[in-house]
Amino acid sequence: MKQLMLGNKAVARGLYDAGLGFASSYPGTPSTEITEEIAKFDDVYSEWAPNEKVAMESAFGACLAGTRSFCGMKHVGLNVAADPLYTMSYTGVNAGMVIGVADDAGMHSSQNEQDSRHHAIASKIPMLEPSDSQEAYEFAKLAYEISEEYDTPVLLKMCTRVSHSQSIVDPTGREEHKKEYEKNIPKYVMMPGMAKKRHPIVEERTKKLIELAETDKINRVEMGGTEMGIITSSTSYQYVKEVFGDSVSVLKLGMANPLPEKLIKDFAAKVGRLVVVEELDPIIENHCRALGLKVEGKDVLPICGEFSQNLVAEALGGEAHTGKALDDAIPMRPPVMCSGCPHRGLFYELAKNKVTVLGDIGCYTLGATAPLNAMEMTLCMGASFGAVHGFNTATGGASEGKTVGVLGDSTFMHSGMTGLANIAYNQSNSTVIVLDNSITGMTGHQQNPLTGYNIKGDPAGKIDLEALVRSMGINRVRVVDPYDLEAVDKAIKEELAAPEPSVIISRRPCTLLKYVKHDAPLKVNTDKCVGCRMCMKIGCPSISIKDGKAHVDDTLCVGCKVCSQLCKAGAFESTAKPAVETPETGREE
Repeated sequence: MKQLMLGNKAVARGLYDAGLGFASSYPGTPSTEITEEIAKFDDVYSEWAPNEKVAMESAFGACLAGTRSFCGMKHVGLNVAADPLYTMSYTGVNAGMVIGVADDAGMHSSQNEQDSRHHAIASKIPMLEPSDSQEAYEFAKLAYEISEEYDTPVLLKMCTRVSHSQSIVDPTGREEHKKEYEKNIPKYVMMPGMAKKRHPIVEERTKKLIELAETDKINRVEMGGTEMGIITSSTSYQYVKEVFGDSVSVLKLGMANPLPEKLIKDFAAKVGRLVVVEELDPIIENHCRALGLKVEGKDVLPICGEFSQNLVAEALGGEAHTGKALDDAIPMRPPVMCSGCPHRGLFYELAKNKVTVLGDIGCYTLGATAPLNAMEMTLCMGASFGAVHGFNTATGGASEGKTVGVLGDSTFMHSGMTGLANIAYNQSNSTVIVLDNSITGMTGHQQNPLTGYNIKGDPAGKIDLEALVRSMGINRVRVVDPYDLEAVDKAIKEELAAPEPSVIISRRPCTLLKYVKHDAPLKVNTDKCVGCRMCMKIGCPSISIKDGKAHVDDTLCVGCKVCSQLCKAGAFESTAKPAVETPETGREE
């Protein structure tokens, strides 16, 4: 039965219908929903792993055992998993293995723009690239067929627009697949003598995959007008078709690696002007040039950012769509931490104490924005703890009493532990802070090894963060409530002054979690408010200034009372009704 599906949901359904039995991933926008959808199938094992490398290794172990497996991640997550990826190209697989990777052109929720096709080329692993939900479904199934026929893991490359757009999918139903494990040391033990014998097999496989790319329907020619021919893929194909329709000829590539040769040459010979339309890096374009073809690409189209219909039209002479202008301008909404966010009080105190903060990847990265301006570095998952060690060591210890590294609880489990181990082992006098909001917040509230629940919300193993930190050689471990500004201020001062490494755990659940109960919102007593704007320094979206006085939006306020701790005039008051003891019940109501 045909259904309207999100691209990520279509991938999950395609994997399931192809006989998926094991899925392990780490959440990362725009890939997260693939594994969340897989988790809805009770006959498939699914999990959140601590990081992408572990997820890929676990999925490889499952395919080795004979179960079709999957691991999913965003583009920067593939960097984390690159170590096993490149060697799996040599070992090959037993049952099929699919690796989902979602690129984020335009950096909607990422720290860089990165083209994952480079990993496919460098690791010599085939990559499929769907352009809509139906193809996402079909390519997920095809990926398992290619994986088992050619003895290789297969990369399935999504992007933000394909992952998060919806189109019609016609699923066909599930087929079970299971293989037996067979001991094969020369194939799976990649020590040098055996790896040398596997490399020629990889090169021969690539030749066979190029033959597949030449003839399989995954790459198709759509002949139209021959004045211009466009080679394209993924979401760029949709833009080209919307702008030009059948007025141009199109070679639509569904296999991003390896690319065909004869198919491209034959197409080029049929058109007058050859253009490549691809987001980010000129991979198809450079391939065409290597084939000796005269081609346009990044000389007329940008190498940065997302494409759109109008961008393609303006660059190549098509008709742009102006759309309909709104009567009123939409005000800008800068990114900001939520009302009652537990990280706000901590960052306020760090800024107040003029502490240099080396940050990390998470919703707490918003501590870098005005008015807090409390974070001075963000690089990649887990980098803050390693960076603060290097920073303090490079300054000869001069920065030790005024520099901290911060990261979240999920990020600590992902890749922060090794940075802390480096601090403990090499003994820089570094203070680091784990922002424990009891969830993986930025990607939409996924569980992690510190929450005590698995991907389905069932009870699971729960790591004791304090015990773990102490076991790594840190003697000073301190837990504070970030809503208590005085306690936070004291902890920062004392731990920075301590003569040894220390860890502060700033612990309070994310305010958006369903089970978190909020206090009554606050209100401002305008007779007491002096208009000093001290409360505005925390950047809470619940607070604004009206007629020179502070004002609280009671639809946003969660009653955290951080603002009231800043107000010297005592103008913030609770809207909670006072409890009354009734004579009938003797209870307060």
